[in-house]
Amino acid sequence: MGERNFVIIGATGSIGSEACKKLLDTGGRVVAGVRDLELAKDTEKLRGADLLQVDAEDWDSVDGFFDEADALLGRIDGVAVCVGSILLKPAHLTRREEFERVLSKNLSSCFAVLRSVAKRMMKRGGSIVFISSAAARHGFPNHEAIAAAKAGVIGLTLSAAATYAGYGIRVNCLAPGLVRSKMAKPITDNEMSLKASQSMHALGRIGNPEEIASAVVWLLQEEQSWLTGETIGIDGGLANLFSKKR
Repeated sequence: MGERNFVIIGATGSIGSEACKKLLDTGGRVVAGVRDLELAKDTEKLRGADLLQVDAEDWDSVDGFFDEADALLGRIDGVAVCVGSILLKPAHLTRREEFERVLSKNLSSCFAVLRSVAKRMMKRGGSIVFISSAAARHGFPNHEAIAAAKAGVIGLTLSAAATYAGYGIRVNCLAPGLVRSKMAKPITDNEMSLKASQSMHALGRIGNPEEIASAVVWLLQEEQSWLTGETIGIDGGLANLFSKKR
C-alpha cells in the first residue's frame, strides 16, 4: 500500500496538533499547515511533520500552500481542516465585523481548502474532514454566529460529498461539543462556565482534543472507504441528549 500522505490545516491548535501526532505515529507522512511557523517549530506534537505556512482564509495562500504540499508529498491522501473560533454572543450584540470574522474563520477556510485540494485528488481519490459543532445541530442560546458558520460547514460537506463521490473523494464532518482546547480557554478557565457546560453534556464532562483527533484520523483512513457525506457527533451526548432545565 505504501506510505500515506496527509495534510492538517490548523496544526498548531489543540485538535490539529494531536491529529498530526496520531497520524505520524501510524507511520503516515504529514504536512502541517500553520499560520505561525515559529510557534509550530516549538510544538512538540509536530516533530516529524513538514511545516508549511498558510492563511486558511486566503484563497491565494491556500492554493500556494497546496502547490508546496503536492511537491513535497507527490500525492495527498487525506486532508483535515482544524481551523476555527468561538463567539458566544446574542445576535443583537454582535458587530458586523465579528460575524464576518466568524464566517471567514470557520466556513470560508473550509471552502478555500476544498476548492484547492479537490482538483488535486480527482485522479486518485482521497478523504477530506471538516469540523463543525454540536451548536449547528441543536439550538443553544448566544450561539447565532458560530451556529450559522458551523451549519454552513455541514451543508458544504453534504454538497461536496455528492459532487466528488464519482472521483473517489470522501468528504465527512465532525460535530464536537465543548472541547478543552486553547480556543475554549475563556470558557474552560471559568469555573462557573465550565460547570454549566459540563451539565449540558449527557456524559457529565467536556471533551478532550485527543478524542476529536482520534475521530479525524479514523475518517482519514482507507478502511472508511464507504463513508461519505456524514456529520458525526462526538459531543458527550450534547446535541441529541441535551436536557438542561431552563
